[in-house]
Amino acid sequence: MSKEYKAKVFKSGNSLALRLPKALGLVDGDEMVLREERGKYSFEPTLTKPRTIDLTGIYGSMPGLKALISDDRMMEPRDLDWDGKLLRRG
Repeated sequence: MSKEYKAKVFKSGNSLALRLPKALGLVDGDEMVLREERGKYSFEPTLTKPRTIDLTGIYGSMPGLKALISDDRMMEPRDLDWDGKLLRRG
């Protein structure tokens, strides 16, 4: 069973906006897809991309830090203790 809410259209700058009830659980900044079909409107949240961290602002701020080469990524085999069970690697 669906719920029914009333919403009010109002002027916002040179556009019209639709004030949605807080009970819908939307937060400021949510992006929605709005569809119109034969005079009926529907909306749903957009598919969000996973957020990424932008490190471009700190590049070069640590002079001693250098990029890893493939040889630096190799690790020596070692014994691992997971949940009290010693696992032999290598």
